[in-house]
Amino acid sequence: MPSRPTTLQLRMVAALLGLALVLVGFLVGVWVVFYGVLVLLEIANALQIAVIVTVATLVTIGYLEYRQLETIERRADAYPVDRETAPELYQITTRVAAQLNVPVPTIAISDRDVPEALAIGFRPENIHLVLSLGTIKALDGQEELEAVIAHELAHVRNRDAMIMTVVSLPVVLANGLRSRITQIENPGAVGIVTVPLGFLSTGVWVVGRTITARLSRARERAADQAATEVTGSPAALAIALQRLDDEIADTPTRDLREASSVSSLSVLPLDPKEPEKVMLGPDGDTEPSYWWLRRWTHRLKRYLFGTHPPTDERIKALSELERKQ
Repeated sequence: MPSRPTTLQLRMVAALLGLALVLVGFLVGVWVVFYGVLVLLEIANALQIAVIVTVATLVTIGYLEYRQLETIERRADAYPVDRETAPELYQITTRVAAQLNVPVPTIAISDRDVPEALAIGFRPENIHLVLSLGTIKALDGQEELEAVIAHELAHVRNRDAMIMTVVSLPVVLANGLRSRITQIENPGAVGIVTVPLGFLSTGVWVVGRTITARLSRARERAADQAATEVTGSPAALAIALQRLDDEIADTPTRDLREASSVSSLSVLPLDPKEPEKVMLGPDGDTEPSYWWLRRWTHRLKRYLFGTHPPTDERIKALSELERKQ
């Protein structure tokens, strides 16, 4: 008898359907703008030309956006290690990879004090597991390190990097179109095209990124569950997450900003929970009058676009799994 879909699976399906609708809506919206302009100019074959121009525009933007992306390995600033240089880490990673039935990844260490832990690569046979010295120092013992590695390699087994890259297509296209439109200082006559496209791309970017974040959160929860199945200890992962979260809270905002480019891929988000406050006045002791608004918008942004569930929610879910064992 087939098992009933879980809440987690239903969330993933809903997010994928939502992103598909966003992509279709974006394509149709871009086509409508071009078609409307062509009809307004009384150009023959407006329907066919609008389709060609829409496809050409979005393909070009997609190509330019992905071409400009730096490799994540370079952003993480990590160097590879092997069995000889890191025997304990290699042994743990090899054991977890075998349990998850994925190839043993290339292990890389970052010198950063920021607690990073991420698996990089689209194909399971070409994965880099990146751990920072901050993560290794923050964790206490093999059990916690194994739990974090299991979480990251669970993403590999679930092909999360490939899936999230594919489903983020409408966000990438909308952001690419939006950024290029904002670079036009004096649109003039072309404003009849750029203005509606600007509103459309901004709306699609906000909605698409919000849905993508929801899907990412669901996949983080799935990786947590898979990691506990492998290690048999939800408590180990819960403790590890708490230690890393405490380490992030103690990390200077400047260092978190430097690591923000890999935040969405790390085991925990590497961004400040509160915006950095700049005090005013001759003595630097006056809180800006607009601080409440900046704090509110920062929290709204984290709520809408956060790629990870709140750490306390993850720890609570892991604690419930521990009690059920």
